[in-house]
Amino acid sequence: MDFYKKILTADTLPAWREALRAEGRTLAATNGCFDILHAGHVNYLQSARNEADALIVGLNSDRSITELKGPDRPIHTEADRAAVIAALESVDAVYIFDDLRATNFLHITHPDVYIKGGDYTIDQLPAEELAIIRAQGGDILVIGHLPGKSSTQIAKRILEG
Repeated sequence: MDFYKKILTADTLPAWREALRAEGRTLAATNGCFDILHAGHVNYLQSARNEADALIVGLNSDRSITELKGPDRPIHTEADRAAVIAALESVDAVYIFDDLRATNFLHITHPDVYIKGGDYTIDQLPAEELAIIRAQGGDILVIGHLPGKSSTQIAKRILEG
């Protein structure tokens, strides 16, 4: 399969989601920057995929990452990050969003389960993200992460030489 077809847009995401529903398949959603893909990400995404029949990854845009993490980020462009994530077997779809929070992504995706990494607790998630998932009747799951695996730490080592 051409993994670039897994990168969805605002025009293609709703029909893709409806097709899953029509097939009776469940959807897990997660989101993040995924700026420098590492083993922690790969394990996390596989664990997320194991929670449903399909996995969609909401990817922060370049602009939103710069606002969230500072002027030296992202390291890789959103197009490159989307391609790398889409190429993973555990990922069924990727959607780039420009917001700082995943609220709109979650609203249009309407996942059966919203997955976050173990560096969060459910109580630490943004209230608006929790509210949209709960309003849609979805579940929220926090999955543990591999200690010592951090894009921020890797980027710092690269930038500092």
